[in-house]
Amino acid sequence: MSLPLSEVVPLPAVAPGTWRYARIPLICSLPLVLVSPFLAVGGLSVAAGIVWFHRDPKRSPPPAGVVAPADGRVSIVRAEGDRVRVAVFMNVTDVHVNRAPMAGTVGDVEHTPGKHLPAFTKESERNERVRIDCGECEVTLIAGAVARRIHPYVESGEDLERGERIGHISFGSRADVLLPARFDVEDVRVEVGQRVRAGETVVASS
Repeated sequence: MSLPLSEVVPLPAVAPGTWRYARIPLICSLPLVLVSPFLAVGGLSVAAGIVWFHRDPKRSPPPAGVVAPADGRVSIVRAEGDRVRVAVFMNVTDVHVNRAPMAGTVGDVEHTPGKHLPAFTKESERNERVRIDCGECEVTLIAGAVARRIHPYVESGEDLERGERIGHISFGSRADVLLPARFDVEDVRVEVGQRVRAGETVVASS
């Protein structure tokens, strides 16, 4: 009886679909060994970079507070009507698996096609995005200049725990949380430029 590959070879914890991206450079590297060892090493390096980029480490959510939806730096803290938005920009070295800021029940999961402009600019308001209604709060995953695919993990009606994985953005780039109406700007516990960790850093508490 054959065993799954994950039981024979310990594989790193990665986001779903990672091996689909990595298998092309891996497969190409095999024949390249006969043609050019240098190119073969290059192919293996690309595959390793893809796996590393999609790494999915464990996180330990705190017992209370609204946690960051992404790893990276806070790029926006602003009031929008009676709500407050906190945005986190992910660079290429950050973990790109996104997490639920609060416990709740998923409402809508809405995909909006758009452009792929740098996610740290104002023009990114026209970028492709996926909006996830997490109950009291709302998370928006926004593609960037390099990002080409947003992968939500959740569907309408699912119950979420604080810090639970809700999706990832392959090769990009920003995640926003729209706080519940009961939170004011004064309740935000982070500031623009601060580094945060998805599912662990408290970005707001009352």
